[in-house]
Amino acid sequence: MQHDMIDRLRHSMRALQMLMRSQEVTANNLANINTPGFKSDKLFYRAFREKLDGESVQGVETRQSISMQQGTLEATNNPLDFAIEGEGFFQVSNGTGTFLTRNGRFSLNPEGYLVDSNNSMVEGVSGAIHLPQFAGSGADREVTIEVAKDGTVKVEGEEVARIKVVNVDDLPGLERRTNSYLAVPEGLEMYEENSAQIVQGYYEAGNVNPLSEMVDMTRNMRLFESQQRAMRTSDEMLSQTTTKLGRF
Repeated sequence: MQHDMIDRLRHSMRALQMLMRSQEVTANNLANINTPGFKSDKLFYRAFREKLDGESVQGVETRQSISMQQGTLEATNNPLDFAIEGEGFFQVSNGTGTFLTRNGRFSLNPEGYLVDSNNSMVEGVSGAIHLPQFAGSGADREVTIEVAKDGTVKVEGEEVARIKVVNVDDLPGLERRTNSYLAVPEGLEMYEENSAQIVQGYYEAGNVNPLSEMVDMTRNMRLFESQQRAMRTSDEMLSQTTTKLGRF
């Protein structure tokens, strides 16, 4: 009887920990509804049994995965906003490393480099994309920028660069660094994604489904309350059993 109560307490504690983690993931998804290019996280559970101190104990393993579902394309008519239609990522670099992102809301820095909202440089097939026509006082000039679906960048009709779109051979292996950045861990192969199309004057919205996330949050809250009640009941029964045993 006492052993059963302890097992129930362990089970409830593990369930509460998983539900808390699930709520954290859901809350972060909801907080990034308006983050361009954001890819929502999903949490998966797998039950298993293992030997602990000679006894068979049930456990639960959690795995977090990033949903790569395409977000909707939002029109801005800003020539420096870009969306990827299809698979692949923009590649950006800064002092801390190189990252992948679906957030294509770019701008030009004072030196004429194409950068993202974090001032990371946008990579082209030949390195960081530099448009010297826009450096310094040139940034005030009326210069036409055109970007083709294959990423070719033309300034005043002259081809000057091509935006790089890359992909990896194992998408689940990507690691989240920030709400916008994904990192490619060692061992993952990265390659240029030629099937994707770049759409100028648009950006990709995040792929968070607010209704689904709210349903998950409400369900988790109810389950959390249920597990708390179960823990209190098991704890009370264990205390009663221990008290009775102490009388003998």
